[in-house]
Amino acid sequence: MVVKLDSVQPVFSVPLLEDIPDTEEDAPVEGIPLSSIGPLALPEIVFGAATFSNYYNSEDLLASDVPIRTVRLALRYGIRAFDTSAYYGPSEIVLGTALKELEPLFPRSSYQLMTKVGRYGLLQSEFDYSPATIRKSIERSLERLHTTYLDTVYVHDVEFVCTPVGPIAPAKPEEILADKEKAAEYGLAPGQEGKIWGEGDEKVLAAVAELRKLQAEGKIKHVGISAYPLPTLLRIATLVQHTTSKPLDVLLSYCHISLQNSAFATYAPEFRERAKVGQLLTASPLNMGLLTPKPPSWHPASPELKEAAQKAAKLCEDEKWPGGLPNLAVGFGYRKGAELDMPVVVGLSNPEEVHESVRAWRAVKEGKDRERRVALEEKVSGLFGDGLGWSWASPPPELQK
Repeated sequence: MVVKLDSVQPVFSVPLLEDIPDTEEDAPVEGIPLSSIGPLALPEIVFGAATFSNYYNSEDLLASDVPIRTVRLALRYGIRAFDTSAYYGPSEIVLGTALKELEPLFPRSSYQLMTKVGRYGLLQSEFDYSPATIRKSIERSLERLHTTYLDTVYVHDVEFVCTPVGPIAPAKPEEILADKEKAAEYGLAPGQEGKIWGEGDEKVLAAVAELRKLQAEGKIKHVGISAYPLPTLLRIATLVQHTTSKPLDVLLSYCHISLQNSAFATYAPEFRERAKVGQLLTASPLNMGLLTPKPPSWHPASPELKEAAQKAAKLCEDEKWPGGLPNLAVGFGYRKGAELDMPVVVGLSNPEEVHESVRAWRAVKEGKDRERRVALEEKVSGLFGDGLGWSWASPPPELQK
């Protein structure tokens, strides 16, 4: 549940550092250290802290010592960047409380904090990109995270606010980029770069402008945007670059470097060359849980994609792949992310998930079972048939209110 800006903030306490269990489970396994990539020198794995919310975990877990032990283990492994949002319920509070207690071991300068502003509910009507709200949201995030500055701030899910250009419908993003007529339909043709299509675009530009004011004040280091639809992200990133003569520092999309859809790889050169974006990040190699044995019931994928994902999970089980489809999917994300100079944001709820993520990253980095891995990746992707490369509609009709 989202905590409204003007409401009383929940409080989460943690035990004193000396009272927190520090067992074998809390120690990193020896192995190759995590590398940093890209202009922002981010670790190849970024800690996705949306898990520190009631969307993914119970109130009891959030109030226990599990979050601080998870954060501590991640930091020990070298996962020293955290992704959160004002939209993720108490995530900023839980994360900030843990980091404050861990300060003697890991000072603020040893990690990067990335958060988001502008989204304060599930529905389109619950977005607010006004400069006053953006500033108020940043001040609250600073307080929640116990810091005087934020390394990166994204304008959250810009497709909900920007002026719609092109159909809001399931599509293959790579086909849009490859077809001149389709590109023009989505506002991506030559000559359309600086076009403001309506009030929604103006709201996005105003939010970016306010973040840049906060950047000039030293409260933010890097300014970016996030969204799901790649054509929309490219249009807005290009619009910012052309109307302000200053490109975005960073950009985040999700579910687009996965075994079902890796269109971000095709768009990456466009973001860098056309929109001059400094740092690209990808999130959710599990495709919001689609690439797991039990995808969530609310997942926006079509029934055909969900059926194919279940066949993929069964295939990995039959092939006796260690860790099953989730391990294969996360490993694919790490491999493609490294090739594209693109850190991967992965949600982590507990120490075991931290160990498993690093284990998968090391297996890919060391080339362990590479031929078998790549062959199985190709088999899994092939199961999606015509659904390979499809993106669902965002915002979906039920949230356009």
